[in-house]
Amino acid sequence: METTRQAERQRTAAERRRRELLEAADRVVLRDGPGASMNAIAAEAGITKPILYRHFGDKGGLYRALAKRHTDALLSALRAALDAPAERRARVEATLDTYLAAIEARPQVYRFLMHPSDDAVPSPEQGFDVGRHSAPLLRRLGEELATVIAERVDLGPDSQVMARIWGHGIVGMMHAAGDWWLGERPCSRAQLVSSLADLLWGRLAEVGDRPGGPGF
Repeated sequence: METTRQAERQRTAAERRRRELLEAADRVVLRDGPGASMNAIAAEAGITKPILYRHFGDKGGLYRALAKRHTDALLSALRAALDAPAERRARVEATLDTYLAAIEARPQVYRFLMHPSDDAVPSPEQGFDVGRHSAPLLRRLGEELATVIAERVDLGPDSQVMARIWGHGIVGMMHAAGDWWLGERPCSRAQLVSSLADLLWGRLAEVGDRPGGPGF
């Protein structure tokens, strides 16, 4: 029994330490964006880089942990927007706005997760392939949105496949449009939301709710 309690205490302490390190990494990413280095993160956390490696393995491991942390929070916010008591069009716009507001509020975090560093100075971390790591993040968002769509709307005999097509298509649209908008700011966020909702609205306006589902 004592051994079990000791193991639980050690696990709790390790989880708390990992959370503290991720919070330190977040602070560096907010400051440095894609240029955030393992050296800077270790310094922010008050540890050596080998200790940071012990927790995450390498920059890829740290990236995946940060990506999960931010994706979990984004998915929670998106689900809240989809579940809000409002008309369907309003919820579509609220969901688009939630995504865009998230990348606008923390652009350096977004750039760290989605773009490689533009640093021309060679470094031991230069081989880090952001694209290889960011693709699973977008796929996860697409699958999660597909699940939400499948729960809520009736897309006919091929509803599950159609929901996945819609889920990944909408995420791709949000990502591409949001990336362009964040870089150029050619219009207000409200205008972008309204225009993207117009693009989506055709079939969404016509499709019925799934029988027995939460409705959309």
